[in-house]
Amino acid sequence: MKLEEEIGELLKAKNLSLSTAESCTGGGIAALITSVPGSSEYFNGGIVAYSNEIKQDLLHVSAETLARHGAVSRETVVEMVKGAMKTLKTDCAVATSGIAGPGGGTQEKPVGTIWIAAAYKNEIVTMKQEGDCGRAGNVQCAIQNALSMLCGKLKLSLIHISEPTRPIS
Repeated sequence: MKLEEEIGELLKAKNLSLSTAESCTGGGIAALITSVPGSSEYFNGGIVAYSNEIKQDLLHVSAETLARHGAVSRETVVEMVKGAMKTLKTDCAVATSGIAGPGGGTQEKPVGTIWIAAAYKNEIVTMKQEGDCGRAGNVQCAIQNALSMLCGKLKLSLIHISEPTRPIS
């Protein structure tokens, strides 16, 4: 089963909704999610926020965060994922922001640096993807990492929710 199909099954099992906030992946995550028949049952929508203005206006990323940490940062993707859930009224979301290449990198943030966040309600996990595999490779890797993170978060959350309570002995 493909990751996007597994995510769909997990979301349907608990009646959860999903949104995306994408910068460097350009809607690729949303495209994969919506390639699954029946995804309208759980996918509310996505925002491709390439500019900082859109990150601020639609995803509620603060100007201070962007000034202090930059668009390619853990802090920014955390605010993006929260903003996606708020704006698109969902239980879960994924967000990406990075430097896909071939240009745009700096010594501190070289090409291939991509921050990813996955959220289930108020639980957020992040990862920093590093290494330059060319623009297409960087984007595809980020899409797969985002889907893997979301799938893992959903599995953990669903297991935790469904665990029976045991009496303390």
